[in-house]
Amino acid sequence: MKGEAVEQFQDKVSELLIRHRSILDSLTKFQESTAKVNRSIAKTVTSCGCLNINATRQSCPTEIALKDRREYMESHLRGQLCEHCREIVEEKIGTHLFYLTALCHLLDLDLAEVFDKEYQRLSTLGFFKLC
Repeated sequence: MKGEAVEQFQDKVSELLIRHRSILDSLTKFQESTAKVNRSIAKTVTSCGCLNINATRQSCPTEIALKDRREYMESHLRGQLCEHCREIVEEKIGTHLFYLTALCHLLDLDLAEVFDKEYQRLSTLGFFKLC
């Protein structure tokens, strides 16, 4: 999303934020939406079967540079989201974004600025940000 689209999204969330105006309501709805994202992804494996998870220990030669290690790392996912599961996962992530944006609004944070600052940290620190 471009900065303007993020601002428009935050404005729309602010406009619609009626029932969960309390920070406590928004915090708990954000946590609930996290669980629903996780559950929707788990259901792609357990109910639909369009995805399969084959998790094993990650192994990478120790002499490999940190920036080259991604070539040795697995996602553990096999398959692709079917159209039905894609719609559900997107919906759950969208709701999660709504509550993340609601938290930003209630805390007087600009979501576009949060994105920009995080991008700058990632660009500056690179792989060391993730350690």
